Amino acid sequence: MTGRLNSAQPYAIGLFRIVIGLLFTCHGAQSLLGVLGGMDGKGATVETGAWPNWYAAVIELVGGALVLLGLGTRFAAFIASGAMAYAYFKVHQPQGLWPIENQGEGAAMYCWSMFLLVFTGSGALGVDRLFSRRTSSATAGERSSEPVAA
Repeated sequence: MTGRLNSAQPYAIGLFRIVIGLLFTCHGAQSLLGVLGGMDGKGATVETGAWPNWYAAVIELVGGALVLLGLGTRFAAFIASGAMAYAYFKVHQPQGLWPIENQGEGAAMYCWSMFLLVFTGSGALGVDRLFSRRTSSATAGERSSEPVAA
């Protein structure tokens, strides 16, 4: 049983990354573009350039899309994790110690989810993996065509 679970791990990480990336992208699109009801349910968006909300929305939209696709996953997840840590400690934590008290559960969950992806990478089904396969097979092909020294 453990062997089967271990062999499925890249796919579980890939699905986790896709779901987290999709949700994070939706959050950014809602704030930045006003889709999905916008910030107030009526299509409102954050003011362009407003600190820190506009920048957070850009990180959510772009970083979430990169994580969703599995493109530059570790870097995008690192930036997103930091943004959510900032959101938690600057916006939510002053209102109460525990995330359940200060409505910071979402920021805390995104922070730790993205932080996990920094260490696991994109898993299966990611563009990162496609590029690494292409690069490693090209490198292997170059090595096989090199003359053998006698």
